[in-house]
Amino acid sequence: MAKKPSSAFDPMNNPFLDPKNNPFLDPEKNPFLKADFTKYFQGVEAPDLKGITDAQRKNMEALSAANKTAAEGVQAVFQRQSEILKNTMDEANAALQELQGKSVGAPDASAQIDQVKSTIESAVSNMRELSEMMAKSQAEAFDIVNKRFVESLDELKDTLSKLPK
Repeated sequence: MAKKPSSAFDPMNNPFLDPKNNPFLDPEKNPFLKADFTKYFQGVEAPDLKGITDAQRKNMEALSAANKTAAEGVQAVFQRQSEILKNTMDEANAALQELQGKSVGAPDASAQIDQVKSTIESAVSNMRELSEMMAKSQAEAFDIVNKRFVESLDELKDTLSKLPK
């Protein structure tokens, strides 16, 4: 009875991992399997892993701060949009109440034009405020990433200056 593999990938019964079927795994046909690669790397210094991990940690911290800043900016814009919508609905409700209170007669065109003008000015002001909020938030997030990018370039320059020439 054949032994049942313990997992879907069983290296003992995989024909692609058998040197008889795969010339890349046959030491007689593949010279790289016989090569001693340690000779090629003698005298080569290992990279400063602490420096690399510190740089990546700083990069992740900067991205995290930029994402937090951007998220806070979006949240502030959504909150302001909600406030604007509530104010608009309150103003519309007040305008309807005012219209219901007036007697039926000839419409006052001057008052209606002033109301439309005021509504348009308010909408433009609100759009400007929201776009300025978004631009400020994006600029703050970009500044965080840009500052880290410049620091990263300085760190790279410092690391390269310490390499033997």
